[in-house]
Amino acid sequence: MHILLLGKNGQVGWELQRALAPLGTVTALDRHSADYCGDLTQPEALANTIRSLKPDVIVNAAAYTAVDKAESEPIQARQVNADILAVIAIEANKLGAWLIHYSTDYVFNGEGASPWQEDDISAPLSVYGATKLAGENFITQNCKQYLIFRTSWVYGSRGNNFAKIMLRLAKERDALSVINDQVGAPTGADLIADCTAHAVRIVMSSGSAQAQSLAGIYHLAASGETNWHDYAALVFKEARNHGVTLKLNNLNAISTVEYPTPASRPLNSRLNTEKLRTAFNLRLPPWQQGVSRMLTEILEQNS
Repeated sequence: MHILLLGKNGQVGWELQRALAPLGTVTALDRHSADYCGDLTQPEALANTIRSLKPDVIVNAAAYTAVDKAESEPIQARQVNADILAVIAIEANKLGAWLIHYSTDYVFNGEGASPWQEDDISAPLSVYGATKLAGENFITQNCKQYLIFRTSWVYGSRGNNFAKIMLRLAKERDALSVINDQVGAPTGADLIADCTAHAVRIVMSSGSAQAQSLAGIYHLAASGETNWHDYAALVFKEARNHGVTLKLNNLNAISTVEYPTPASRPLNSRLNTEKLRTAFNLRLPPWQQGVSRMLTEILEQNS
């Protein structure tokens, strides 16, 4: 099996290099790659790369993820999150390759308190959400064999993340205010990568009819739920348990309206993962498990 991985150095892409390696030959690219084009802003060159490599599976982990910046750069966000997906999907379909792509809970409006299901009506609040939805649509319209994984609150031990930001601020400040009315499940890049590899293994080893029945959109997130305030509280507790000295004495809860941002955030980022768990016989661990593991890794690195 030959797998083409785009976005190899992002949080999810980095973990995918590890998770996909046992499945076959992985050609991992990013926008700086020299031998082949992995730049999602170069549609013709990227199409030529796909035609040249003729992969059995294309995994696209590249995206424009600067949610607030997208409000002032809608063209750039759409180019990477949407327009290029039409090119990739068409080329994948010509080859009969599977296309794996990642989307987001931002395709929904964030209302209510029930976990979103895959067929719920989409109504993005931001440019980022709208471009990710457009990318989904380009795939479903142009490719027969695809898996789109919508996820939320993604973090990884590599690169920057919410926990690292909170730890830095807690060492510098006596008090912090963190939003407590946005609810979701922090989901590790390693979990996303492992679930992806598992799904790819299944569709590639299944008969044609069974594999085709698995094509579609799935929600992929750790189990359970929390808010950013309680997430931060867990981070600080774990840090102190590891002997980290924090200046922080007061952790205050505030609402989203008290912390305005250029892009609107969904209050409800809960995702119903039953379809994924049933189709691929998966158990998704509680969000605390992955966060604790990530914190142990980064705290031991800095000790």
